Amino acid sequence: MITEKIKETLQKIPFQGIHIILPFTILLISLIIAAIFYGRLPQDIAYRFSGGVVAGQVNRNFFVGWTLALQLVFTIFSAAIALLVTGAFKRMRIKESLVSRTVFNLMGNMLALPMIMVFYAMLGIFIYNMSGRALPALWGFALVVLVTGYIVVAVIFARAFAQSGKLETNDSSGSRADVRD
Repeated sequence: MITEKIKETLQKIPFQGIHIILPFTILLISLIIAAIFYGRLPQDIAYRFSGGVVAGQVNRNFFVGWTLALQLVFTIFSAAIALLVTGAFKRMRIKESLVSRTVFNLMGNMLALPMIMVFYAMLGIFIYNMSGRALPALWGFALVVLVTGYIVVAVIFARAFAQSGKLETNDSSGSRADVRD
């Protein structure tokens, strides 16, 4: 009975795969990279450094497992956010528009930003442990990713709002009303 209600509710929500395409893609790439590099890593890998010297090591199984688990959790949260947002729009009876589609796409894909940083950290640790070479600092990469993400989101929202008409909803009497009033 409960599963039937859940299935019925999910069928009414306008959720699409594009709403979580970036997190899913990053998870998939992380899995592929981990599978490729896993056999080449030493049993204990360096993951923390101080002044260019290794300050901490961890078992590779533990590191790879936790890194991939974190990516999976981010992907699941992305799907949950997308489902919640699309469900809320559906329940509020907001007419589908460029703005609503943009919100759906952005909300589910926002967690791609921290996922990219986790991927970069994982890749950096893999590269260091296989070749002794370090990638540029994570904080610099994170700053570039966050600023770029902010600019992309701002441009997308500005374009969507500039191109959209009024946001309309059907009230209980069946008449249309602007939801911004």
